[in-house]
Amino acid sequence: MKKLIAILLACVMMFVFIAACTDDPPATNDTPAAGTDPVEQEEDDDDLNGIELEDLRVALVTHGPPGVSEVFDGSFNEGAWNGIIGFLESRSLDTRIDDGQIAFFQAHDSEDDARVAAISDAIDWGAQVIVLPGFHFINSSFLAATLFPDTMFVAIDFVPGNPDDPDAPTPPNVVSIIYSEEQPGFLAGYAVVMEGMRELGFMGGAAVPAVIRFGHGFVQGAEAAAQELGLAAGDVTITYNYLGAFGPDPRVATMASSWFAGGTEVIFVAGGRAWVSVFPEAEQANAWVVGVDVDQAEDSPAVITSAMKALALTVNDMLTAFVADEFPGGENFLFDVTVDRVGLPMDSSRFENFSQAQYDAVFAQLVSGELVVNNDISLGVTEVPVELVNVIEIVD
Repeated sequence: MKKLIAILLACVMMFVFIAACTDDPPATNDTPAAGTDPVEQEEDDDDLNGIELEDLRVALVTHGPPGVSEVFDGSFNEGAWNGIIGFLESRSLDTRIDDGQIAFFQAHDSEDDARVAAISDAIDWGAQVIVLPGFHFINSSFLAATLFPDTMFVAIDFVPGNPDDPDAPTPPNVVSIIYSEEQPGFLAGYAVVMEGMRELGFMGGAAVPAVIRFGHGFVQGAEAAAQELGLAAGDVTITYNYLGAFGPDPRVATMASSWFAGGTEVIFVAGGRAWVSVFPEAEQANAWVVGVDVDQAEDSPAVITSAMKALALTVNDMLTAFVADEFPGGENFLFDVTVDRVGLPMDSSRFENFSQAQYDAVFAQLVSGELVVNNDISLGVTEVPVELVNVIEIVD
């Protein structure tokens, strides 16, 4: 399979090179405009592109080490998976894994050809729609979309990229969804400071765009609350670190334990399954954590709130569009507060002082544009424009 994929990839890249040498310049793959409305289509359950609904097959392809299922990570990937499950369940379709209308596949190698091979396996299984969560698939999604033009792809958290032509447009069989993570990050930082916390922490899986936006937003939200409360410079401190990985690690647990012992009251864990190493330390220290991507309140009594992206709803939106023969292939969407696709789950949050009314007020300010969160990922966290919050970045 790997030899076959390598040959096919070589053919694809030759095609891309020939296309790049034509007289007509490639179309520009523009950054999505903020506030693009989610796709809302009427459903047609009788037929979709000649496929009976009962014959629909949807797969999720992830990336991760052997022996570890990255699908059920309690965070990002599982949020996307739950979107597929919810879509099928709402139509009384078969949700048995592999034997039904849903399956997952995982690339265990860090090379793009391994990811394309996993996508190929999903297509061999029968998938007509494949959900690809995470930045790991930036290049492999473009290559796979070229190799398999009849398969539809839902790219979450990234825009597909041609490794040889960064200006190439999103392929016509791929829809790309990016979120304004700085906004839920802002809301989380604002909320915990308004709650009364002053010693905060941020642990990001790696310095990739989505995580950077979460972290920078967290810092700015804390700043906004500090200003509103009339706090002095240095009253709020944020210890900040990129872990270098998105999984559990004894080193991460040790770091979290050390931070809590040093007085950190809450840690925002934006690192995939890294929460597995941090949440128990928060429980042990009688401290708090902020979850990420999905509502993680059920994972630990130490979760005070979660900086959420509506992953399940987004996937449901795209599958609904596919069923309606209105799949928005070739388009890039940016989902933010204006379309209610990011925020905090106030119903399950464990705040005692920060109220629903306060949340609604600051959320409305973000929607109206009265509050604007800086999302420039070229900045280092210590360059984020704040005056009162003291940011201490720990660089390993």
